[in-house]
Amino acid sequence: MATTHDRERQLQAEIEPRLEGDLPGVDVLAVELVSPSHFCVYVDHPEGVDHALCGRVTDALRDYLREYTVDVSSPGTERPLRRPEHFASVLGRKVSVRTAGKTKFKGVVAAADDDRLALDVADGERRTLPYDEIVRANLIDEG
Repeated sequence: MATTHDRERQLQAEIEPRLEGDLPGVDVLAVELVSPSHFCVYVDHPEGVDHALCGRVTDALRDYLREYTVDVSSPGTERPLRRPEHFASVLGRKVSVRTAGKTKFKGVVAAADDDRLALDVADGERRTLPYDEIVRANLIDEG
């Protein structure tokens, strides 16, 4: 039986190319299952995310509405981080990370290469986390 994380990855792999083909410039940041029959797609766009764009994304995902409730959202201030380039873009910023082993970390992104994230956590400790172990990560709004 597939885990929630596995199903999210599968949905992301299906949805990303569809949206990139139908809606140029849309970046699928994350797909998160809210429940077994409900998911949220977090998108970004160089010109910003507004209600009209969310509507176009929902229309492009109409096939999923037979099986799921679909929400479309902008990344917000606590934007989801999933890919190496997401982490690289927030070097020096504080993030929250949950691993497949359900371990949670909060810390500052010290480095992000193609394979792993280096996170400075409490008391100067550095944790190195391979991306394939990260289930969820979000920027922490320090505003």
